[in-house]
Amino acid sequence: MSTQMKRLTAPRSWPLKRKTNVWVTKQSPGPHAVENSMPAAIVLRDILKLCDTAKEAKRIIGNREIFIDGKPLRSHKMPVGFMDVLSIPKLKANYRMLLTDKGKLSLVEISEAEAKWKLCRLQNKTTVRKGKTQLNLHDGRNVVLDKNEYKTGDVLKVDLDGQKISGTYPLAPGSLAMIVEGPHAGRTAVVSECIEMRGSSPNVIKFEDGTETVRDHVFVIGVKKSAIKLPEASAL
Repeated sequence: MSTQMKRLTAPRSWPLKRKTNVWVTKQSPGPHAVENSMPAAIVLRDILKLCDTAKEAKRIIGNREIFIDGKPLRSHKMPVGFMDVLSIPKLKANYRMLLTDKGKLSLVEISEAEAKWKLCRLQNKTTVRKGKTQLNLHDGRNVVLDKNEYKTGDVLKVDLDGQKISGTYPLAPGSLAMIVEGPHAGRTAVVSECIEMRGSSPNVIKFEDGTETVRDHVFVIGVKKSAIKLPEASAL
């Protein structure tokens, strides 16, 4: 299996210049889809401009100077995905990975207080031992609760230290959401209607600005206003 990919075939969500070089680092498998994440080496070199080469990025990561969701980054190929919190204690800098209104992955600088939590979409639920409910979140993490009180598609505010749920944003009319996939990726709008389709057709979400998309492409970020700091071009 190839460890690299050509820049021309890289996802359009990656903010890269296509014709500067032939090859680009290929990320290792992880919880995020390729379209919604980037290899750590590219994040450090092409977005944060902390180094000039992939070799230098490997050295920085090897020194454990970069943290993702509070844990030290171990590989230059590890995907940094949508809503992940990237911290650099040495520089006292914290960032959240989001999408611009052009559908490009972008790091938004955030405060140290905001870097202590992240928003996670509830992908599905399973019942585990003793009747407890396991929540399976979009970033690969699992949270086990005594009660089944959240719905699939809701977004949870999760503290990175201990995985405590400190808030919830339901996928419902009036909620502010970002479209994370498809032709409208990066667009932020208020949900106007949630339509449950019959059979195998995916459920549809309609927005107040007239946009509509399937439910799996929608990520709630607040109620009426955003709970997170957005890229400047997308701020409401």
